[in-house]
Amino acid sequence: MTQAYNLSQLANNLNTSGQLDATDGLVNAVPVANGGTGASSAAAAAAVFGNILYPVGSLYINATNSTNPGTLLGFGTWAAFGAGRVPVGFDSSNALFDTAEETGGSADAVVVSHTHTATVTDPGHRHTYTRYSAQQIQSGSATPCWTGDSTQNTSLATTGITVSNSTTGSSGTNANYQPYITVYMWKRTA
Repeated sequence: MTQAYNLSQLANNLNTSGQLDATDGLVNAVPVANGGTGASSAAAAAAVFGNILYPVGSLYINATNSTNPGTLLGFGTWAAFGAGRVPVGFDSSNALFDTAEETGGSADAVVVSHTHTATVTDPGHRHTYTRYSAQQIQSGSATPCWTGDSTQNTSLATTGITVSNSTTGSSGTNANYQPYITVYMWKRTA
């Protein structure tokens, strides 16, 4: 069925709040039998026009005006929708997003407290050094030098390294939100 509207006249009848003025003569009535709506008033035209733009189940979002769209637009029954939630697109391949109006997520996500563990294994070790046993004067020099060297090892020792394990983690409250902006959101229910 074809519906006829005088859209330029419709636009001229919006008041400063964006509402349709309910005055007669907004739409030249086209009888339903001729494919029209039979609407001859702003209120009737708003209801017909609203059903086209916002069918039941549609969302209306306004950044600054909290007025119920039924009052603001002049048609339909609307309920506040999605308080404190961000809409996510339907995704049939993801179980989290495969049903309309499914909810999830948390405003109070927490980074779980956890412990870091380190292990040091040092069975002990030795160092090798050269030991000189006597001083002798080298030929052509008056300076004594150490001679009679032998290779020695230190006694067995461990590093003495200590490791302290610590538990870490903190609350992630309000840290896991995606960027957002607050708006007024309504769902048309009838």
